[in-house]
Amino acid sequence: MTAQQTDHVIVAVHVTDRARHAGEVQGILTEYGAIVRTRLGLHDTTGAPSPNGLILLELAESGPGAEAMIAKLAAIPGVEVQTITFGH
Repeated sequence: MTAQQTDHVIVAVHVTDRARHAGEVQGILTEYGAIVRTRLGLHDTTGAPSPNGLILLELAESGPGAEAMIAKLAAIPGVEVQTITFGH
């Protein structure tokens, strides 16, 4: 990730089988909480608990910490991570 300090870095984390992976994902997000400016969780609300979820993160910085967090999240089976960088 080669973002500038003024860029907006958005990380989308798609979690399948939330019941199985939510704890591990939460642990990583807590570990790297200092670089997460905004967090938004989205899931289906049509009755039964949704098996999948989407977490959107706005990062306060890019660089080694962000790259490590993304790599750890992506290493979890059933978790897909995409990054969007809006440059200035």
